[in-house]
Amino acid sequence: MSWENWDSELRNRGNEFEKPSSQPHIVFILVDDQGFRDVGYHGSEIKTPTLDRLAAEGVKLENYYVQPLCSPSRSQLMTGRYQIHTGLQHSIIRPTQPNCLPLDNVTLPQKLKEAGYSTHMVGKWHLGFYKRGCMPTQRGFDSFFGSLLGSGDYYSHYKCEGPSMCGYDLYEGEEAAWEQDRGMYSTVMFTRKAINILANHNPRSQPLFLYLAFQAVHSPLQVPARYLERYKGIPNPHRRKYAAMVSCLDEAIHNLTLALKRYGYYDNTVIVYSSDNGGQPLAGGSNWPLRGSKATYWEGGIRAVGFVHSPLLVNKGTKCRSLVHITDWFPTLVTLGEGTIDEDLNLDGYDVWEAISEGRPSPRQDILHNIDPIYIKAKNGSWKAGYGLWNTAVQAALRVGHWKLLTGVPGYSDWVPPQTFSNQRLTNRWHNERVRWDRGKSIWLFNITADPYERVDLSQRYPHIVKKMLMRLAHYNKTAVAVRYPSKDLRSNPQYNGGVWGPWYKEERDKQEEDERHNHLFNNHLGKRRWKKKSNRKLKRKVEE
Repeated sequence: MSWENWDSELRNRGNEFEKPSSQPHIVFILVDDQGFRDVGYHGSEIKTPTLDRLAAEGVKLENYYVQPLCSPSRSQLMTGRYQIHTGLQHSIIRPTQPNCLPLDNVTLPQKLKEAGYSTHMVGKWHLGFYKRGCMPTQRGFDSFFGSLLGSGDYYSHYKCEGPSMCGYDLYEGEEAAWEQDRGMYSTVMFTRKAINILANHNPRSQPLFLYLAFQAVHSPLQVPARYLERYKGIPNPHRRKYAAMVSCLDEAIHNLTLALKRYGYYDNTVIVYSSDNGGQPLAGGSNWPLRGSKATYWEGGIRAVGFVHSPLLVNKGTKCRSLVHITDWFPTLVTLGEGTIDEDLNLDGYDVWEAISEGRPSPRQDILHNIDPIYIKAKNGSWKAGYGLWNTAVQAALRVGHWKLLTGVPGYSDWVPPQTFSNQRLTNRWHNERVRWDRGKSIWLFNITADPYERVDLSQRYPHIVKKMLMRLAHYNKTAVAVRYPSKDLRSNPQYNGGVWGPWYKEERDKQEEDERHNHLFNNHLGKRRWKKKSNRKLKRKVEE
C-alpha cells in the first residue's frame, strides 16, 4: 500500500475515542545520524516540511546536546545517567561483544510502566543483546519490533561484521521476525508498525509510551527511487541519497502525526524529536556551520536537532535556548507521566519541562560530555599540560555555563561547508582553514555562546578558567565506574544461531537448568543401563537354572 493510500485510509476512520486520561501519551522519535544542518529550519537544502511545521508549532531546542555516537546517546536516554556512571564510556556496543546496558540500571520504560503506561518500542535498539536479559522486552518494553544492531541493510535487514560473520537482524519481541519481513524499506516498515500500535491501543484507558527509533538516516545510503527525483540538482551522490532518505523520514513522521490525530491521541500527546548524534559528512550528512562530525566532541558531533511538539506546551512557537541534554528526558518524561523519581537512581539528568514549556531557566548549568580513559591518543598530552590536575592525553569534554573544555584528541576537527555539495566554486570557504596546529595540542577552551563554531581557542588567555574546569573534570572522574568494553566473543557468530544476530550467552540460571537437565538425562540413561545389566544377569541366572 502506498503512503498516499495509507493517508486516506487513516483519514476515513473517525475518531472513536473520548477524552483521554490526565497522563499524557509520550512519543519519542529518535533519528540516526541526522546532522545539525539536515533539517529545513536550519537552512538546509533538504526539504523537511513536516519537521519544520512541527518544530515551528512547538518548541525548538537550540542549545540541545546528545552524545557523539549511537550507543552512548541511547544509554543516556534510557537511564538518565552519564556514560561514566554506566561503564559505557568507550565507543559503542559492538554485535560481537558480550556487553549491554548494565542490568542494574533502571530504564525509562520501566519507570513509565510503573506509572501505568503501556510501553512499546519500534526501531533500532543498539544497547546490547548478548543475553536474553539485555533485550528490549526485558528492559521495560511491552513490545519490541526492530533491529538489535547499530546498522544494516534497509531492505534485507542483514548485517555483516566481517567475513563469515553475517546474519539477519529483524525482531518481533525476542524472536527473529522472518514472517514479518517483506523486503520493505525500514523507514516505511517501522512507521507502519508504530501506526498499528496506535490503532490497537485505546488512548482513553491507558497512557501510551511509544519509542520510535528510526534506522534512518544512518549508512548504508539506501532509499526508494521516487524520493531521489526532487534532488537531481545535488551533484554529490552521497548527499543526494542522504537528502532523499531525510525526505522519506519526514513523510513517515507526517503519517505518524496524522495517525495520532485520527486515533484520538494528539490532544494529550507530547512528541519529542531528537537526533542521536551529529551527521557524518562522508555519508552525506552536514553539520555546517558547526565544527567536526559524528564521533567527535566538537559541536558538530554533539549539538543535535531537537524539538518538542505538543498541545500541552504553554509557550508554543518558541525557541528554548536553555541548556538541555539527552539525560534530561528520563526525569522530564517520568515526572510528566506522573511517575516517581527515586533518589537512589542517581540521575545525571534534570527535569527541564518548565524550561521547555514555559521558558523558565533550565536547572542544568553544565554537561559532562564524556571522559574516556581508554582513548588516550594525544601524543602531547600530559599532567603538566593539565596543570597537574588532569592528564590531557585522556579524551574528555565538559561544558560549564558558556565555557567548553576539551582534552585529548576530540576527533576530526574541520568545518565542512554545504558548498562541497554543489557546483559552486569553493572560494573563501572555511574548509581551507584546516587546523594544522591541532596536532600538537591536547587542551582547548571555547566560549560556546559567543563562539558556537569553535574558531577561537581561549585556553592560553584564560588559564584560571581552564584550571577550574579541569578540577571539575577530576571531580567527575572520581565518581566514574570501570569501563565495560569486553573482547569479541566468537559464539556471537550468527552461523551458530540459525543465521540470526541474537542472544548467545547462557544466563547462569539457564546454564544451571541445562546442567541439571543434562545430569538428569545422564542419570536416567545410566540408571536404565544398570537396570538393563541387572535384568540381563537375572535372566542369565534363570536360563542357567
